[in-house]
Amino acid sequence: MRFVTKTIHAWLDYPVALALMGLPFLLGLGGSNPLALNISPIVGVTALLLTVFTDHHLGVIRVLPYKLHLVVDFAVGVLFLILPIALGFSGLDAAYYWLNGAAVVTVIGLSKPETDMAAV
Repeated sequence: MRFVTKTIHAWLDYPVALALMGLPFLLGLGGSNPLALNISPIVGVTALLLTVFTDHHLGVIRVLPYKLHLVVDFAVGVLFLILPIALGFSGLDAAYYWLNGAAVVTVIGLSKPETDMAAV
C-alpha cells in the first residue's frame, strides 16, 4: 500500500525542512545534550538544499535524481532513530528525534515506486 507519490513527497519537503530548522528552538531542545538543538537545524538546511536540487516539480535546479533524494531521506530517518542512543539524548530531545526518524522512514516506506527512478 504505497501511496506517497513523487508529487506528495515534493509538497512535504519544504515544510519539513523548515520545521527541522525551527522546531528545535521553539521546543527548547538541548536539555540532555546541546547537540540535540544543533543537529536538526543543520539537517533542515541540508534537506532544503536537497529539495531545491531534486528533479521533481518543486525542484528549482533539478540536477539530483528523485531516487537519490529518497535514499538520503531514508538515511536521515535512520540517523535520527540512532542519534538519541548514540549521543545520550533523553526526554523531549530523544522523543523529537525518534518521532522525526520514524516519520521519515515511514514516508519512504510508503513511497510509490516511480517509473523514472530506474537509476541513481
